[in-house]
Amino acid sequence: MPYLSTHFREKITPDGEQVYFAVSKDGLKWEPLNGGKPVLTSNLGAKGVRDIEIIRKKEGGFVILATDLCIVYRMDENYCVDWKDINHNGSKMLSFWETDDLINFSEQKLLFFGRDDFGCLWAPEIYFDEENGEYVIHWGSTVAENGFEHMSVYYTKTKDFKEFTLPELYFTKDNEILDSHIVKIGDTYHLFYKNSNNPPMNMHETSKSLFGPFEHDEKFDAIMDKLGNPGAYEAATTYILPDGRWCLMLDFFGCEKEKMGYVPFISAKPGDADFVRADEEFSFPYGFKHGRFIEITDEEYTRLINHYGN
Repeated sequence: MPYLSTHFREKITPDGEQVYFAVSKDGLKWEPLNGGKPVLTSNLGAKGVRDIEIIRKKEGGFVILATDLCIVYRMDENYCVDWKDINHNGSKMLSFWETDDLINFSEQKLLFFGRDDFGCLWAPEIYFDEENGEYVIHWGSTVAENGFEHMSVYYTKTKDFKEFTLPELYFTKDNEILDSHIVKIGDTYHLFYKNSNNPPMNMHETSKSLFGPFEHDEKFDAIMDKLGNPGAYEAATTYILPDGRWCLMLDFFGCEKEKMGYVPFISAKPGDADFVRADEEFSFPYGFKHGRFIEITDEEYTRLINHYGN
């Protein structure tokens, strides 16, 4: 069962904050496509993208969605970044592409959802709501109402990626939260997110409804707490390995730039959040930063290898 990863790379040049592809035959050993160079380059908005989401549409083809941001262009002479300014004055839009074959892409668009009171739209993900036949796009934002000081998860719904509902609050806490990931296993919805403080760590909640209420998983807190520096991990995303195990990827940034990227955690089965770190089973050609891992067909894998090489 082959897999595709969409991601960006942590570099001090703008080419890092673009769309990269990598593939794997088993979800464990990964190889870059296109010689480790970007597959798509942003030419609109901030002229860079981070937090690269990809989904297979129910009607066929794929959608790519990403944060409209290039940190490199915001660095000062000492490579420092004013993150608070980004949260106050970042892009109110998301970068968007469509493709039928992962080779030919539509022109880049910037999606605006009808509210200009957001500080920045961070880390979008798309969940297809089977029951209502619509896509739920969710992301993290601060808003003008609270002085851009508190990040929560917001959402909009669409059936065609052309018309969108006015964004509403999806999930919030007393602490700032970001990097939401939603997956349904059986009849249970799993929500992963990053708690930015008190304590800073990734968290897990479950619900029988897509829109909650959610029940907090304290056992997962204990697993994250054992990492020693749990605040240095973010951007949770999950996928199921060919042998049926559940893989959780967390993006580690508590090191020098060239070593930043996803690290793997494995549980025995989907829905069981008793994860154990499993670095020895995985290999990556470089640091995969905040993205998505999806299943593809053997035909799609072959097409990608033949077109982009590695």
